[in-house]
Amino acid sequence: MVVGPPTHVPIDVLLPGDSPRLAGEDPGHALLLAGMEVRLPPIIVHRPTMRVIDGMHRLRAAVIRGADTIEARFFDGDAELAFLLGVRENITHGLPLSPADREAAAIRVIRIHPEWSDRAIAKASGLSAKTVAAIRRRIGGEGERLRARVGRDGRVRPLDGGEGRLRASQIIEAKPEVSLREVARRAGISVATARDVRERIRQGEDPLPPRQRAATLPKASAVTAIRHESANWPEVRDKLWKDPALKYAESGRRLLRWLDSHAIGTGECEVALRAVPAHWTGELAGLSRMFAQRWMDLAKALEAEAHQRG
Repeated sequence: MVVGPPTHVPIDVLLPGDSPRLAGEDPGHALLLAGMEVRLPPIIVHRPTMRVIDGMHRLRAAVIRGADTIEARFFDGDAELAFLLGVRENITHGLPLSPADREAAAIRVIRIHPEWSDRAIAKASGLSAKTVAAIRRRIGGEGERLRARVGRDGRVRPLDGGEGRLRASQIIEAKPEVSLREVARRAGISVATARDVRERIRQGEDPLPPRQRAATLPKASAVTAIRHESANWPEVRDKLWKDPALKYAESGRRLLRWLDSHAIGTGECEVALRAVPAHWTGELAGLSRMFAQRWMDLAKALEAEAHQRG
């Protein structure tokens, strides 16, 4: 938030601002400043409204001294940004904000920017991230329903990192040529995470690392409404081909071709078993187990996705 250079402003054109101080100004502190013989820092004024963002005690001190003007710096942003600037200035210098002032400021910031992370709000209000998290749980609201938050660095991060990875894998599978930066933006993850997901897909691995995959499994096991009886591939394939979401999308047609090439029909296992030379049975058994595990991982990820969508 950028403020302009110092300039002298007539005191009679200034208005009280949207102060984060619940109890208002402290007359004793204004008198203390009026008696000081040092040059006080410029106040900050919201140019569109001429309201004081930071420096009401310095303004009162100037009035007590009988001054007609005061040194000020202008801020041209909107009212919400002006309030955030006022909180930031008050927690870095001058008369400290009380714990109640800081909590009230945090509540207001949460309601203005529910997508901000606890750490970002903590930095803006002068509280700890742990305290902000407790306040967020207490007041509830939209912040509890969000699936991603914006950190102090301005990056969007999903509350569930595994969900962001799965979303990235879907984007990459649908458009392999898309840039990592675009994948990261659309999935709400970092570019480094998007790169890791792409490498895992290239190597035929699960986009979720073991730790996140394990965290997903309880969600999958909780699914009770998913039907598993339709296991006949030709029948399911016909239904999938009639779905416009798959039939008219290149990614959908690619998925169906992939399933066609990997599906194992009735009796095909026996045919494959008879064709395997005896000295390759152990090696291919290990490969079969590995491929089966990947199918299981895919099944669990699909069940978890179905569970999240209700």
